[in-house]
Amino acid sequence: MPRAYVDGAGPDWQPLTEQDFVNVNGDEDTWTWQDDGVKCTGQPVGVIRTREQLTNFELVAQWRHLRAGGNSGIFVWTAPAALQDLPSGKLPPGGIEVQILDLGHVDEYERSSGKKADWFTAHGDVFPVGSAKMKPFPPTSPNGERSFPRQKLSKGVGHWNHYYIRCMNGEVRLWVNGEEVSGGSDCDPRTGYLCLESEGAPVEFKALRIRKLP
Repeated sequence: MPRAYVDGAGPDWQPLTEQDFVNVNGDEDTWTWQDDGVKCTGQPVGVIRTREQLTNFELVAQWRHLRAGGNSGIFVWTAPAALQDLPSGKLPPGGIEVQILDLGHVDEYERSSGKKADWFTAHGDVFPVGSAKMKPFPPTSPNGERSFPRQKLSKGVGHWNHYYIRCMNGEVRLWVNGEEVSGGSDCDPRTGYLCLESEGAPVEFKALRIRKLP
């Protein structure tokens, strides 16, 4: 597969900083902005969103979980209705999610549920949430709703991972640590807010950069 270890340093790339985001349903201390990124406590569950809606764009983000089994994600094309009056403790009921899981989440799920973790992975699933729609690229989850990564490239707790996400004309593609692994087409909606998830565990993002496309 084509490599794309994009650092967002070329023409038309812009950094995403605290001024570019709005707190949707978190506490005042859920998200703490630093010089090169943002740290999230994971409590309560919820999101921050970009101030403006996006259609065609490329995103670079580095992330790392600070606790084994951590959970987070990046929502793209989140409809305004999915964020309106969203209560604390809830994630948007609509949008396309690019999953961010620590490798230990699989073991935690199987241990706590007694079930096999065959419906998700910890290496970059892409899938529609709620009312959103997407045709996932193969391989897919058993129910056909998620695009499973073709390679297992994510690094574990405490290590930085690099995501390059391209959203273009209703198609989402994800590169993990330089290799394209998953995505989907025919997305609905294909315009909306970009959101970062707080989902129960501490996580950090840095080097957030975006390039808007025609």
